[in-house]
Amino acid sequence: MKRTNTILYLVVPCYNEEEVLHKSAAVLLDKLDRLIQAGTISDKSKILFINDGSKDSTWQIIYELTRQNSKYAGLSFSRNYGHQSAILAGMMAARSKADAVVTIDADLQQDIEALDQFLECYQNGCEIVYGVRNDRDTDGFFKKTTAGLFYKLMHVLGCQTITNHADYRLMSKKALDALSEFHETNLFLRGLIPTMGFQSDIVYFDVKEREAGQSKYTLKKMMTLAVDGITSMSTRPLQMIVILGFLTFLFSIGLFISCIVDWANGAVVAGWTTTVASTCLIGGITLLSQGIIGEYIGKIYMESKGRPRYIVDSMILRDAEDSAEEEQENERKD
Repeated sequence: MKRTNTILYLVVPCYNEEEVLHKSAAVLLDKLDRLIQAGTISDKSKILFINDGSKDSTWQIIYELTRQNSKYAGLSFSRNYGHQSAILAGMMAARSKADAVVTIDADLQQDIEALDQFLECYQNGCEIVYGVRNDRDTDGFFKKTTAGLFYKLMHVLGCQTITNHADYRLMSKKALDALSEFHETNLFLRGLIPTMGFQSDIVYFDVKEREAGQSKYTLKKMMTLAVDGITSMSTRPLQMIVILGFLTFLFSIGLFISCIVDWANGAVVAGWTTTVASTCLIGGITLLSQGIIGEYIGKIYMESKGRPRYIVDSMILRDAEDSAEEEQENERKD
């Protein structure tokens, strides 16, 4: 049965986006209105901005937008909790009101016109639709190379990520309800959502240049995301440590036998180079192994605390009727 009159919420995580927010909001509203006029979605659909502890005037702009039009809504964190937490908070805030939620970045480098294909897949029965970029031509050499290595590494380590998918996706209420049952603190939605097993599809889109500002995904944040993804979705690094330890053990046995043979043949071996090389090798492997294990223990420690993944400072979500009543009240005051 084809789904109709869909209430769609666009969830837009924002961190220091004052330079692009006015233009992005206008583009998103125009697209939402066109979809409503075409009868594709319900007129109860909204655009929900998530302020992830921005240090500029992002929240003030969001607040002004919500006062101007009830199709805009806003949610603000008490501090910066990160992109993944902002996306999750928006989806969880929208799931009780929306039939489907689409997450998209505030810079709108992801093609907003792909929403038509997202909704077509949803209306045909898909619970999750992934937006996948056609290419990485808009990225510099370093980002393009590291992104390719990131996805290859995730696949090698057993993580079910979709190559070149970066949190531009549609999820139905059914899928969001299932996602709400996951309570881990260390979030990696790109790896977590594909494990849910619902009917899904992929929509390919072109990436545009940023209109203004700079990307908020620094090298440090990308490295943190990679570590979180690996440690939260796979135990294969721990298995690799076991294999590495076994190989080191075999190497040590071979070295020991070699020393015994040299001693039996009366060979005079100074042994300094061999000792230093083997000590450095085994010491390096030991430190690396301890670091990997420590990373997992740290994640377990944070999970055991049971702290909230984010704290909401304020939220603005108005119905059209509320907006009309407020305008009438303001007219009476004037």
